[in-house]
Amino acid sequence: MTRRDEIECWLTDMDGVLVHENHPIEGAAELLQQWRDEGKPYLVLTNNSIFTPRDLSARLRASGLEVPEEFIWTSALATAAFLKDQMPGGSAFVIGEAGITTALHEAGFIMTETDPDYVVIGETRNYSFEAITKAVRLIGNGSRFIVTNPDATGPSAEGPLPATGAIAAMITKATGKEPYVVGKPNPMMFRSAMNRIGAHSENTGMIGDRMDTDVVAGIEAGLHTILVLTGISDQTEIDKYPFRPDEILNSVADLLDPTPVETEL
Repeated sequence: MTRRDEIECWLTDMDGVLVHENHPIEGAAELLQQWRDEGKPYLVLTNNSIFTPRDLSARLRASGLEVPEEFIWTSALATAAFLKDQMPGGSAFVIGEAGITTALHEAGFIMTETDPDYVVIGETRNYSFEAITKAVRLIGNGSRFIVTNPDATGPSAEGPLPATGAIAAMITKATGKEPYVVGKPNPMMFRSAMNRIGAHSENTGMIGDRMDTDVVAGIEAGLHTILVLTGISDQTEIDKYPFRPDEILNSVADLLDPTPVETEL
């Protein structure tokens, strides 16, 4: 098993690990600075496919965290990388926001409603019955069904919202076709992130706040897994699962190097 001091690259979840409701979590800014000072490659991961890395970088900066866009890896980017590898120059009908449409454009994909190679469902706050109907018919006619992430709900100030997984379930019910889901807990999300920064599983650490996505995907990708308790998981939640992370920490502040004590001469 990899010891923490052997880790050369880091992958970290965003919500519940670095930020909570647009406020930085204690130790997050210092940990990011520590990685920069040590020259350790890292990526901040999110299953959210609504926003581009540039958008997310700006949101994090407004929260007090400096994360340049090239250090952010989303399920939209992972989906685009997967599809580019599967079918370079392919076509897609997309339900989603700028995060997924921009990623697919940059990967060389053509957006079309006419006989696309793929139907790609991403996160959006503006699902339309017309677009969902179109997706159902295209999948029925042979387009391959891809989903950026499996999250059934997303958070809002008023309470949970139906998210990508819920819309995908409706399309599955209507078509009888199960999608291929790229985002966590698919370990491909971590593998594509590691490819992005040239990391290897044997010396990469992963920090998350969810057992059912972050930790299980980290284990399956062969990473050193760290669960922090600043998100949704507590000991009761942890005990529900038959697997365990390598480490359970109160927060990312526990990953900071101790400050050397200056002794008076």
